[in-house]
Amino acid sequence: MTSPYPESPRGDHVDVYTDEHGQTVPVPDPYRWLEEPDSARTQAWVAAQNAVTDAYLDTLPARGAYRERLTALWNYPREGVPWTRGGRYFRFYNPGLLNQPVLEVAASPRGPWRPVLDPNTLSADGTASLIGASVSWDGGRVAYGVQQGGSDWITWHVRDVASGQDEPHAVEWSKFSGAAWTPDGAGFFYGAYDAPQEGAALTGANRGQRLMFHRAGTPQAQDTLVIARPDEPDWGFQGSVTEDGAYLVVHVWKGTDPKNLLWVRSLDSQNPFTELVTEFRASYQLIGNDGPLLYIRTDEDAPRGRVLAWNVLTGERREVIPEGPDALEVAALVPDGLLAVTLHDASHRLTLHDRAGAVVREVPLPGLGSVTELNARQDDPEVFFGFMSFLTPGTAQRLLLPDTTPQALSTPALDFDASAYEVTQEFTTSRDGTRIPMFIVARRGLERDGTSPTLLYGYGGFTVSLTPTFGVGRLAWLERGGVYALATLRGGGEYGEEWHQAGTLKRKQNVFDDFLACAEHLIQSGVTSSAHLGIQGGSNGGLLVGAAMTQRPELFGAVIAQVGVMDMLRYQHFTIGWAWASDYGRSDDPDLFRTLFGYSPLHNLRDGTAYPATLITTGDHDDRVVPAHSYKFAAQLQHVQAGDAPTLIRIETRGGHGAGKPTSLVIAEAADIWAFLEARLTTAAGG
Repeated sequence: MTSPYPESPRGDHVDVYTDEHGQTVPVPDPYRWLEEPDSARTQAWVAAQNAVTDAYLDTLPARGAYRERLTALWNYPREGVPWTRGGRYFRFYNPGLLNQPVLEVAASPRGPWRPVLDPNTLSADGTASLIGASVSWDGGRVAYGVQQGGSDWITWHVRDVASGQDEPHAVEWSKFSGAAWTPDGAGFFYGAYDAPQEGAALTGANRGQRLMFHRAGTPQAQDTLVIARPDEPDWGFQGSVTEDGAYLVVHVWKGTDPKNLLWVRSLDSQNPFTELVTEFRASYQLIGNDGPLLYIRTDEDAPRGRVLAWNVLTGERREVIPEGPDALEVAALVPDGLLAVTLHDASHRLTLHDRAGAVVREVPLPGLGSVTELNARQDDPEVFFGFMSFLTPGTAQRLLLPDTTPQALSTPALDFDASAYEVTQEFTTSRDGTRIPMFIVARRGLERDGTSPTLLYGYGGFTVSLTPTFGVGRLAWLERGGVYALATLRGGGEYGEEWHQAGTLKRKQNVFDDFLACAEHLIQSGVTSSAHLGIQGGSNGGLLVGAAMTQRPELFGAVIAQVGVMDMLRYQHFTIGWAWASDYGRSDDPDLFRTLFGYSPLHNLRDGTAYPATLITTGDHDDRVVPAHSYKFAAQLQHVQAGDAPTLIRIETRGGHGAGKPTSLVIAEAADIWAFLEARLTTAAGG
């Protein structure tokens, strides 16, 4: 580094915690002031850090090359998976380099398409994005949610599909919600919060969600309260209307725990809900209904998932699809049957069943990859789904049942020779003997001599399954000789709920051990070496790489920590952070304090340690994982770093957690990350 790091003054704030033995533990928090994102001191610090980081990145010879190549690679048509309403077809479409995809409508799944809503017109810098588009049953109107600057807050608008005109009244302060129309198009159900206090929109805790009904064309002040539980402020409510218009079904959630309650009542009734599920004991997801018979995907007594038919009038239940050897991820009703998406060693299978649950046949997929979206209706034989793999971009596939041979609606024209590369899946063993899968993407005939610059990516939490997915940025990395590896870790949902639970609470160290085992496998098998190995993760994955680098700093040559949960003692105090306690536990629980303190990345940075080259990324509008996590981690890492490897933070202003980020910012960030990795992991830099 030729430029000094900006000054990060250390305060004398100390928090006191209690452990399981009743002992008090003082914990200094010298950078508490960085938790105030709008203060003049924090904003000056952000500007100074960005100046240092940009100056360093600008010295990297590959930065410009990556920007140029990524811009060319990104410039291809991306056609979203269609869905139908009222005899019309809808999809999202990006012809190439638009910051945000456009919502389009057509009379046929093959077009011609015309635009309904172009979110690129909603802001000059492309940072206004659509978070949802719910079309009324007759296809005439769309409720669309807009997020600004990367924030999770949603403002709902209603647009007439034919005229392109918006109704005059918007719905504000919605979050973690969709919009569910009634069959008559009178309005929609949505989740709402109280307006935050001034200055607290991006940091204040989000509690007390209510289920509301908005009557289209009327002011939000006239919206009707459907459900509020002030006695249970951590409960949230997602409403859906069955396809026959008979029932309002409410999924009651509590944080990020997959366990939920399930309530139902007749749509046109004001009677109390029938509470089908009254305890948070398992996950219950509505698939569809046949009159009073609800089809439910659940992991109750079946950690890998099964399908039940549940009569809401009699309470009678029967099993339709039993638990199998593979995790059942998604199911959908189709005429006379069900489609089921399962996970086999972290890649997808798609199977058609009859309504009794018997397998009819497997739907052949284009290869080893992921079903990214499944749009089906229980009375329509036309089904659409998305498919992608590591080397092929997402394509919209069409089924016309009972034929189960999918047909791609189009083939993306991409300036990349995928035939020169291959995907393999290898298995390693974690510290406790657990078998851990890992995908490796590399040029065909890779010579395993330990010199290949390699990036290992992971997540490991909240039942999120990492399956083969396409990333444009990785293509430029592969073309320049890089290797990409994806680790399948406990805490995710790849093998069902037991796999998830094995990576939570006091078992969270299993996730880090799994990731470290994958890193060691890449080294021992000759793919790479420590000097040439980088790791990357975002959000909970940012926690993952933060823990990995603090536990085994010598194992890696570079670290990319994106929007990470780095302060495990205070995460619950901001926005929706409290909701993550089902996976993490809380520091005010004496039984969990030592566990969290033992792996919290911020609290395990040690003086006199040479840490690998690190690039931390965050957004100043991130109200999911507030940027203070990354700010404090960066300040402490710069303070303790004993080696000469750079420790930088890249802060996107007008950027959030990641969803809806405009294409221009995505390309710029990706170019910086890949150039940083190449500079640190190639032979010359690795030494």
